[in-house]
Amino acid sequence: MRQIFAMLVVFILLFAMLGCTAVATQTPLVTFTAVGETTDPIGTATPEKNPPKSTEAPKEKNKGFVVSSTNPDFIATEILGRPTDTSITVNIVPANAMELYYEYGTEPDAYTARTPLQNASAGVPLETLIDGLQPNTRYYYRLRYGNVDGQEHTFMTQRAPGSTFTFAIQGDSHPERVRKEFNPNLYTLTLLKAATDQPDFYMTIGDDFSVDQLKIVSPESVTALYINQRQFLGQVGAPVFLVNGNHERAALYNLDGTPDNVAVWAQNARNTYYPQPAPDSFYTGDIEPVEFIGLLRDYYSWIWGDALFVVIDPYWHSAINVFGSDKDGVKNRDLWNVTLGDAQYQWLKQTLEQSTAKYKFVFTHHVHGTGRGGIELASLFEWGGKDRKGTDKFTQYRPGWDKPIHQLMADNHVTIFFQGHDHIFVRQELDGVIYQTLPEPADPNYTLDNAEAYKSGDKLPNSGYVRVSVSPAGVTVEYIRSFLPQDEKDGHTDGEIAFSYTVQP
Repeated sequence: MRQIFAMLVVFILLFAMLGCTAVATQTPLVTFTAVGETTDPIGTATPEKNPPKSTEAPKEKNKGFVVSSTNPDFIATEILGRPTDTSITVNIVPANAMELYYEYGTEPDAYTARTPLQNASAGVPLETLIDGLQPNTRYYYRLRYGNVDGQEHTFMTQRAPGSTFTFAIQGDSHPERVRKEFNPNLYTLTLLKAATDQPDFYMTIGDDFSVDQLKIVSPESVTALYINQRQFLGQVGAPVFLVNGNHERAALYNLDGTPDNVAVWAQNARNTYYPQPAPDSFYTGDIEPVEFIGLLRDYYSWIWGDALFVVIDPYWHSAINVFGSDKDGVKNRDLWNVTLGDAQYQWLKQTLEQSTAKYKFVFTHHVHGTGRGGIELASLFEWGGKDRKGTDKFTQYRPGWDKPIHQLMADNHVTIFFQGHDHIFVRQELDGVIYQTLPEPADPNYTLDNAEAYKSGDKLPNSGYVRVSVSPAGVTVEYIRSFLPQDEKDGHTDGEIAFSYTVQP
């Protein structure tokens, strides 16, 4: 059954690629094939509550770009995930059945160990755990299949306390919003620049898989989005951590008690094509399985060097849909109904309070999972405890919770809270917590979206990524701009550091 499903996905991708015009890129890793562009830059379309299970190819009705590997042996080449002190996980999707293994070692082109030979099925993602590694060590590896030697890649195991390291993070990529907010060549420029930093890992902040823009919603069309983004993110050459966004539609309010709904399709595609953390001896996180999915892997935490990393998610724990095309309904929504949920809140509280890390970073798609702004929203609902009239109703609406989320972060000395959703770079600070809003990585119009929602702070337009360097002396945050060659003017150059700041321990 899995092979039939996988081959349907392959058929969809090939159908889209054969029926459309190729767009040239500046990287040999992937080619881009246009399949239309969205006519709705706001993204208010909502899939049916119980869309029919369809195997029809999306054709021209689905928007965005389909991306295909230039290596005909693979639908999707390697992508890394779940790094620990002694292991890494590699995910690959062969186009044909094959036998494969990985060679690895601590020096370039010198492989002293290998994984067991594995049989890989056509079109089925294969995860390989490379374990028994040394902590705080850089490794080099390559894939081998048949007589073919794959390209060499590198990764780090968990850094030791006192280490200096770099990670990188991007805002909402929205690959379905072609030319309005997304250019595939610009996205590739951003990712390849990030790759040159050799970050220990690369993070996204959500809205990278816009299921809500699909005109035909099916397991196949949803999976195609995750494969599409996979070809881009694989270029960064580092383990990838995903944060759930509102456009993904991976949310509790979409469940209907059957396996045939968009939330199940989206979360299963995410966890099948991207190795994401589940609670174990290295990661903590969501321990509650969901029917037809298993462990969600939606919120999680880990330690790396002197830093605690915490990813939180409101969408899988809010029973009401606060998005959609009903403008009156959205306007009158009660955001007390948007929540991390009791279990996630208590986990977050325990994680922050018990950590002795020098630096603490918290990541989610947005304050409340919706709205516009940063610290402007920090006093409201479960984040700050007040309703829109300024009345404190935290105890009434969150019995059993010790304090609002912002105060929890402030009291436990969170260094930086990272969010996206607003498509702009903004740095703000409240009660010692920096609120860092992330820019889009591939907006060819370099817009300054939603600037009016931010009443204070340092504001800069798209596009680019944020590089974070962590050392015992402090945390340095740099906004690295991305420009297409024809747009390098007025003093702007691709790769420039547009803004930077340092946070002392």
